[in-house]
Amino acid sequence: MSQQFDYDLVIIGAGVGGHGAALHAVSCGLKTAIVEAADMGGTCVNRGCIPSKALLAASGRVRELRNAHHLKALGIQVGDVAFDRQGIADHAGNLVTKIRTDLTNSLNRLGVDTIRGWGKVTAPQKVSITTPAGEKVVTARDILLAPGSIPFVPPGIEIDHKTVFTSDDGVRLESLPPWIAIIGSGYIGLEFSDVYSALGSEITLIEALDQLMPGFDPDIAKLAQRILIQPRDIETRVGMLAKRVIPGSPVVIELADAKTKAVVEVLEVDACLVATGRIPAAQNLGLDSIGVELDRRGFIPVDDYMAVVSGGQAVPHLYAIGDAIGKMMLAHAASAQGIAVVETLCGRARQVDYRSIPAAAFTHPEIGFVGLTEPAAQELATAEGFKIDTVRTYFKGNSKAIAEGETDGVAKVIYRQDTGEVLGVHIIGLHASDLIQEAANAIANRQSVRDLAFLVHTHPTLSEVLDEAYKRAKVG
Repeated sequence: MSQQFDYDLVIIGAGVGGHGAALHAVSCGLKTAIVEAADMGGTCVNRGCIPSKALLAASGRVRELRNAHHLKALGIQVGDVAFDRQGIADHAGNLVTKIRTDLTNSLNRLGVDTIRGWGKVTAPQKVSITTPAGEKVVTARDILLAPGSIPFVPPGIEIDHKTVFTSDDGVRLESLPPWIAIIGSGYIGLEFSDVYSALGSEITLIEALDQLMPGFDPDIAKLAQRILIQPRDIETRVGMLAKRVIPGSPVVIELADAKTKAVVEVLEVDACLVATGRIPAAQNLGLDSIGVELDRRGFIPVDDYMAVVSGGQAVPHLYAIGDAIGKMMLAHAASAQGIAVVETLCGRARQVDYRSIPAAAFTHPEIGFVGLTEPAAQELATAEGFKIDTVRTYFKGNSKAIAEGETDGVAKVIYRQDTGEVLGVHIIGLHASDLIQEAANAIANRQSVRDLAFLVHTHPTLSEVLDEAYKRAKVG
């Protein structure tokens, strides 16, 4: 470490991205501090992926044990299945406490200095932290911003955190409303609809765009609606804008035509979950003190190496990662970005390959995807002058899926017709979130379906769904 600085690296934000960067920095010999004003672990650990997975695990068991037809096919009979809402909520809360404690301990064990308070940049290579004991100023050769994001609440929606709330409140499962409206059909809306429907709530799923699940590959979205929405106690409103949401008993929702903005329906429900995405928490970081302006959407502008940009030029010794830069709002993407920044600081300049970063919706069954959707792949093919092809294989032909009695699902592989390079893979089905990693590795290595077709998969496993797809693909 240079003696003129307190640290080699100061990280503002102890979410998954900041934590991953800190661990890698220490392993590379950098003296590191991490600054956090709120809960260690950030959104993912405290209000996002971790507690929601606990809720999905418990509610998924309830759904499975209440599916008498499925159990009977396996030769199993059970009596009435009961659950305790508070017990399920406690399961999620206990998991959060454990993961947060483990994360904090891992930093302490490796010698990362944790500074509790609000950190902001006050000058190049200088951070001021407002702590309970007063103002603390530290210097660092490099500064990494990882402030994360907060739920986006559209205009006209009033949050009271009881009857109208976001996922931040939803993961606490403080109630089970008989009828709940969920605004937004992205992965957050889908996962909560899975939880609430399994535990007995009626759901109205509201989507402003002209199709449900607009961020997913169209074929997967279509099948997901057949599996995850239509058989369940879920009604949908598509192309409808929640123009106004008023908390209370009941919650009043004014639905307007998304195109004309004219109110066409008024719903009165017991509760409303607002799942309309997230926005960067990039305010009050002191960026204005060094001449950095947020972009028009409020994200911190960065280059391909996550260096913060001002006036088209990289600001020396200042980097940003995670939800606040808007590249890919996923915890594991933030961690990959943080590791890439540390590699760059150590003289091994590294970019993140976003095409190979997978994502998942942990519904029952799950959805996993990586790379390009078919429309995006077609757009790339048109621009670069090649053709694409697709191949689909179905879980109903997979021995393991048949043995499990879980045959709903499909794997779709999108690839270049000339070289066979895999451009995107989309799966809905049992353990799709685990299966997708194989496809992500293939895309990371720019592998061709021709080569993948010769890899040997364990029999009988769900992984053979992808094996079959690779073998069916026609190249050239």
